[in-house]
Amino acid sequence: MYYYQNYRNLNVRDQKLISDVEKAINGEYSAISCYAKLANLVKKEEERKTILEIREDEIKHYNQFVSIYTSLTGRNPQPKITENCPDVYIEGLEFALKDEQETVDFYLSVSDGTSNQFIKNAFSRAAKDEQNHAVWFLYFYTKNK
Repeated sequence: MYYYQNYRNLNVRDQKLISDVEKAINGEYSAISCYAKLANLVKKEEERKTILEIREDEIKHYNQFVSIYTSLTGRNPQPKITENCPDVYIEGLEFALKDEQETVDFYLSVSDGTSNQFIKNAFSRAAKDEQNHAVWFLYFYTKNK
């Protein structure tokens, strides 16, 4: 297993990568919770099904990022909800849409900032998924507005 023995002795670039992976974990953890809430708020079955599929993608991203974090640090992360999901469906859609779009940019920057090909690919793939999610949330938002 490859991980850094002492986080404090890492160079700035490695510390940033670990910090970025931790941020991604918290973002995915928050999204998983939020999309469960949205799926419970929506009245249309087609939308619920798609939101739950998006949530499954977020669970995959979360698990992959946890694996990366663990391999880098030798310890498990302590995920936390970093953003509160609105209690009103249309507001939740807008929130999710903005969050997904911002996440695309963040994941691409993480991908561009590492030379580790596995991590680069994981974040690049996740960015593509997030862009797809944003399109779905935009569609639902426009339909329900």
